[in-house]
Amino acid sequence: MGTVVCLLGLLMLMQEVKGGQGLGNDGGDLWQEFLRLPTENGGTKWALLIAGSSGYDNYRHQADVCHAYQIMKKGGLKDQNIVVMMYDDIAYNPKNPRKGVIINKPNGGNVYAGVPKDYKGKDVNKNNFLAVLLGKKSALTGAGSGKVISSGPNDHVFVYYSDHGGPGVLSMPSGEGLYANELVQALKKKRAGGAFLNLVVYLEACESGSIFEGLLPSNIGVYAMTASNKTESSWATYCNTPGYTTCLGDLFSVAWMEDADPRRPGDRQTLAQLYTIVKKRTTRSQVKLYGDLRLASQPVSLYYLPPGPGITSTASGAILTDDEEGRRGGGVDQRDAGLVYLWREYYEEKSVEAWERLLREMERRSRLDTSVDLIVGDLLSSKAQLLQVRAGQPLVDDWDCLKSMVRTFEAHCGPLGQYGMKHTRAFANMCNAALDHHHMAKAASKACTMHPPLITY
Repeated sequence: MGTVVCLLGLLMLMQEVKGGQGLGNDGGDLWQEFLRLPTENGGTKWALLIAGSSGYDNYRHQADVCHAYQIMKKGGLKDQNIVVMMYDDIAYNPKNPRKGVIINKPNGGNVYAGVPKDYKGKDVNKNNFLAVLLGKKSALTGAGSGKVISSGPNDHVFVYYSDHGGPGVLSMPSGEGLYANELVQALKKKRAGGAFLNLVVYLEACESGSIFEGLLPSNIGVYAMTASNKTESSWATYCNTPGYTTCLGDLFSVAWMEDADPRRPGDRQTLAQLYTIVKKRTTRSQVKLYGDLRLASQPVSLYYLPPGPGITSTASGAILTDDEEGRRGGGVDQRDAGLVYLWREYYEEKSVEAWERLLREMERRSRLDTSVDLIVGDLLSSKAQLLQVRAGQPLVDDWDCLKSMVRTFEAHCGPLGQYGMKHTRAFANMCNAALDHHHMAKAASKACTMHPPLITY
């Protein structure tokens, strides 16, 4: 029946063109849109799911990814077409009250069950992520499953990332972070190689909008939804669960996944409808869209909802009030979630060691912030220059300069860590002001001699 409908549509479109209605620019767009319309039977669904953190304090990121895997399976994706990257140090962590179980909400089911850990531990890194995304088995390192996204020109690809981030960068549990230009270049390369029809990306990270703003083209069939804009944090949720000292989920992530959970086969919810729901529920940050927004009219079932006979989309995610969010612990900044974890550890243990871990982390953050302030004061002429945000443009003109700035700072002052990634905008603005790593080395050497870094928990 679907084939008949498509053929009828093609005949009608041909009649429009013959009648002269489709010969201008509008007609060209009409033809392009028709040829882009996918069918439920065309191509294969692929999914790449990655948690970019490790440690029990970051429980929520791996819980998000495990939950996403269960949604992919319910949506009909085969394990051979799903790649999961997670450190896998949570389920059997000594601090996990339910060994072998990971939940993504209070009293939730075990989302860890059956999850293939294709790449875990130190194999979860930038190099392997890009190799998997690009389908390049030869570029893989370590001891993972070897699975990659071997998608073709008629396939639909879904990519989901959950973790910490900063302006222009996403965290990885091993090695250097993934920079915005590296991700966008990989997406362009995959498109140029005819390796997908359309690709959808969801990013759960602080300043996740900065990964795509001014970088992601609007004509390569890539549609991105981010948990926050380019300047704000994303938020953890379910942080007050009895028995757990850590947050169980992230606000943006549970918004789209808890919307997907009850949906039935054949639900025709579109990406645009989902965005409206997720945006309303994610009350602490601004959910943003980037890339090819023409894909917004596509059904989510092309990517991960279960296929079937078309039915009217009726289910919608719950919209929570601030009071309800407060009761469930929905108002924790991603960067503060680590401190909340250490505080709850102390509250549970009442030990000197737990209190000292909390104090050390607070002091580490204070020293890091002070060091950056000193460097900025030495290199930039004004506070306004430090905080400059370029509307509609990439974070930085020279990404190699930014990477060099970060490496030089870390060589003198210690790792930025998940908290310190927030300072990458300052480093980017130094590059935009024509400064380089030599300037950073001199300023950082002085600043971090005065305020040497601490080793945290």
